[in-house]
Amino acid sequence: MESVERLGGEDRGEISSIRTVALASFIGTTVEWYDFFIYGTAAATVFGTLFFPELSPTAGTLAAFSTFAVGFFARPVGGAIFDH
Repeated sequence: MESVERLGGEDRGEISSIRTVALASFIGTTVEWYDFFIYGTAAATVFGTLFFPELSPTAGTLAAFSTFAVGFFARPVGGAIFDH
């Protein structure tokens, strides 16, 4: 007699493991996007004057958003490099 019950051709332990991985991925993605949200909000409101005081307010905000864009586009590249 088989001790592992089957559900749709998959072991129940595998389904539990897949749910755990999916939950962990969801939590990680949520934290990552929250981080980008907070950084984007700070870039729009205070980073321009805080880190680029010699520039005009518009240029300082654009410079702050450019650092945000570099981080946004560099993250997948770094993930691909370090994931390999």
